[in-house]
Amino acid sequence: MKITFVAPHIKPAGGPRAFLTYADLLARRGHEVTVIVPVNGAFRRFIGSLLVKKPKWFASFAPKLKRVDPAYNEKDIPDGDIIVATAWQTAGPVASYGPAKGKKFYLVQHYESLYHGKPEIVDRLWAGPAMALQKITISNWIKGILKEKFNSDADLILTPVDLNLFHFVSEAKNKGPARICLLDHEYKWKGTVEGARAFEAVKKDFPDIKLVLFGVRRAVTNIPHDEYHYYPQQKDLAKIYSSCDIFLCPSDYEGLGMPAMEAMACHSAVVTWDTGGSRDYAFDGKTAFVAKHADFDDLVRKLKLAVSDKVLREQIAENGYKFIRSLSWENAATRMEDIFYNAQS
Repeated sequence: MKITFVAPHIKPAGGPRAFLTYADLLARRGHEVTVIVPVNGAFRRFIGSLLVKKPKWFASFAPKLKRVDPAYNEKDIPDGDIIVATAWQTAGPVASYGPAKGKKFYLVQHYESLYHGKPEIVDRLWAGPAMALQKITISNWIKGILKEKFNSDADLILTPVDLNLFHFVSEAKNKGPARICLLDHEYKWKGTVEGARAFEAVKKDFPDIKLVLFGVRRAVTNIPHDEYHYYPQQKDLAKIYSSCDIFLCPSDYEGLGMPAMEAMACHSAVVTWDTGGSRDYAFDGKTAFVAKHADFDDLVRKLKLAVSDKVLREQIAENGYKFIRSLSWENAATRMEDIFYNAQS
């Protein structure tokens, strides 16, 4: 098949990692895959096409990258069998293309009107032009929103973790006081401030615990911490996760929540609010410590329990580790491939 993924950007983040991984795996199966990337300026597009053949943060990349004007003009999009919008910014253009571009899909990785675009614009798109696109989504929470709010069905493919990158690194294992890992992010909905507050609340009873931050948005953070990793290499994230006993996820809502899943793959116990998407992998008392959505006091209670009960924490970490390792990228790619084949039959 000739498959085109239309991207809003290819910066390091959970959403791009997912669609770029699908593109890569499908290309390695023999499909002709192109990833469309918007770039301002004809000269920048020309130089980029000569010098940059893959995302800088990917070790290897089999698909072709094609840089186009941010207007996503139809003439710049290759003809094919399948075309996939990967964000709301690309759904409108994909919906407008003629049939020569292929069967039209929309990989929905969040309820995007919450944070990624103005609700009046995104919801209008989802209720209008995007209705013509066949949906694939990454969590039952998003699938439910699509059905309940927009009467739109979707195929579900739970995004796996790259186990070649994210795995337990035994030599990094912590042997001292509990270490809590937290993503440092400038977006309010990611909850970094609330997470740090929860940590400080628990620290009053357990003064030896340590807060480990990592992030890619700012070289210097104003969040008090014991350790900070700015823009860590992808291969180094496994060491960071493995060195921490707990991964704290205080996001408001997540389409799925890849950092928490990556931490689970590295044998870290997850403490999280019910973020919607987390319901597909964070099962309270089994694979994670799950607090009621947006209930700060409950988040503190769950974090305190994870810190104080080492036996329970290690059992939950082990359960989460096994669950995440049961998910396979090869199976996910096969599922997407089958959906594409069925659309052509």
